[in-house]
Amino acid sequence: MNNTSLKDGDNCQVIGGTHKGKSGIVRDINTSKTGHITITVVQENGVRFKTLGRNVIVVTDNKKEAAS
Repeated sequence: MNNTSLKDGDNCQVIGGTHKGKSGIVRDINTSKTGHITITVVQENGVRFKTLGRNVIVVTDNKKEAAS
């Protein structure tokens, strides 16, 4: 998946790397000097961790979409 569609505030699920299986809200999207996208994910309990953008997928929230 091409993660150029990541936006601050998106719900995401981590599918690879050290934090695999965790989920949360995307914050602080950065592009490193080497061109890799890094993000901070804030979990529901407030714990933050950093991961690569390629390790996450955006999760759509059906409740939000139904309310729109």
